Amino acid sequence: MNALGMIEVFGFVTAVCTADIAAKAADVKIIAFDNNKPAAGDSAEVPLVMIVKMEGSVDAVKAAVEAGKAYAQSKELYITSHIIPRPSDGAAAMAHLCSLGRDKIKQAKTVK
Repeated sequence: MNALGMIEVFGFVTAVCTADIAAKAADVKIIAFDNNKPAAGDSAEVPLVMIVKMEGSVDAVKAAVEAGKAYAQSKELYITSHIIPRPSDGAAAMAHLCSLGRDKIKQAKTVK
C-alpha cells in the first residue's frame, strides 16, 4: 500500500457519497467503510459516525481525500481526515478491517 486515506463523516449516506466522489476524483480503491458509535450512541439525537478508508498512490489519495472532504464539508457533515503515506504493515492490515455489514457481505459472496 502506497498510502492510506481516511475521511470521518456523520451518516451512512454521507459516507457512501463521500466514497463515490473520492473514487471518481482519483485512482484510489475504497477498501472499507467503518462505523464508530459515539459514547451517547444509543440516543436518537446522536448521528452515526462513519469512516471511509481508501488506498492508492500518495498523490491519488491526497486528491481523493480532498475531494471527499470538500463534499462532506459542503453538507456540514465532515469530522476529520488523515493520510498515512507508506503505512506500516500493521496499520495497513487494520485499515482493511470493517465492522459494517461484515456478515452480510460474507454470506453474499458464498451464495453466488
